[in-house]
Amino acid sequence: MLAEIITIGDEILIGQVIDTNSAFIGKELNKIGISVYQITSIQDERIHMLNAFKEASERVDVVIITGGLGPTKDDITKHTLCEFFNDELIENKQVLAHVEELFAKYISNTPISDINRMQALVPSKAEVLHNANGTAPGMLMRKGEVTFVSLPGVPFEMKHLLKSSVIPKLVNYYKRPHIMHRTIVTYGMGESAIAKRIEAWENALPSNIKLAYLPSLGKVRLRLSGKSVDHDELVTAMNLQSEKLFPLIEDIVYGLEDDQSLEEIVAKLLIDKNLTLSTAESFTGGMIAEKLTSLPGASGYFKGSVVSYATEAKINVLKVPTELVDKHSVVSAEVATAMAKGAKKLMKTDFAIATTGNAGPTKGDSNAEVGTVFIAVEGPTSQFVQEFQMGSTRERVVEKSVNKAFELLQKEILKM
Repeated sequence: MLAEIITIGDEILIGQVIDTNSAFIGKELNKIGISVYQITSIQDERIHMLNAFKEASERVDVVIITGGLGPTKDDITKHTLCEFFNDELIENKQVLAHVEELFAKYISNTPISDINRMQALVPSKAEVLHNANGTAPGMLMRKGEVTFVSLPGVPFEMKHLLKSSVIPKLVNYYKRPHIMHRTIVTYGMGESAIAKRIEAWENALPSNIKLAYLPSLGKVRLRLSGKSVDHDELVTAMNLQSEKLFPLIEDIVYGLEDDQSLEEIVAKLLIDKNLTLSTAESFTGGMIAEKLTSLPGASGYFKGSVVSYATEAKINVLKVPTELVDKHSVVSAEVATAMAKGAKKLMKTDFAIATTGNAGPTKGDSNAEVGTVFIAVEGPTSQFVQEFQMGSTRERVVEKSVNKAFELLQKEILKM
């Protein structure tokens, strides 16, 4: 079972809008055993769209189209679908009533116009999918054995329609294989070193299970992907291979991606142990705090952060002694430790974590080389600080340091 995702809109091609829809659609299709064969992004241009529809219908079973369903002249998806299916637009009374209801209820300061009412025009051969969150309905059409689905480009509208309408229909239409992914998250070892360590295991994988290395800054994800018509057989095979892999890398494993991220693991530890945390961040600019506060329930353990970017903030807010800065510079183990102590005292928390370093491109208030980073963890009964060299690219230095901070914090919490 193969699918193709076609995203329509110049805004995607020029980088004005990031295509998050395809990632969501791909993940949801995989859950029901449909593999995405290709993702295509095209302009709002008739010939281009017709060619894309034709080519997709020749190589996949399901075509998911997003975008181009607005009421303005530049949105031509419905008209082009009519041409492709030799169809015509007709007014759908239910869609029209829904559009008028939305305007009356939520957009009372803007009278509904004929342009807005045109949202109720749909191809006569289409099965209309009710869009409770917007004016553009979804549409499902069949061409031979191929299913075409057209969805709004607005992410929250698309997501609701896909999960509530499209996925259940595809499940009923097709007999699908079972696809399973298991992603193991590792920290502290590079991709090539891991590959060397698990080479014999990888070479012995059965033909229906594949391994992919997904390196990013400070971590490597190992994704096992399996496919089988027999669900129980697939689960057994995936479990067996995981059991063989884990002993080979147990010292660098931090969990399964589908379960929890590292920051979620840290958050759970803090909650389970009834501990609190504060942060003092310099070059990381609040990114540690941002990751924590994006999690539900963060107020139960996270008390606050000081983004002491300038030296004066370290001295005046965190009470880092001036003589310590003068003697060791702001990028030093001593200052990182003092920052963590200052945050812990200021916020009255059990744990505090601090970052100071040179992320580049210039050295700033220190002569330390670009990429030099110090991360300190202050706990109830112990203190820890470590120096790292994170490279020369600013984005790389920051992201790797944030990941490393959570890694170090987890280790310190587990000691309690």
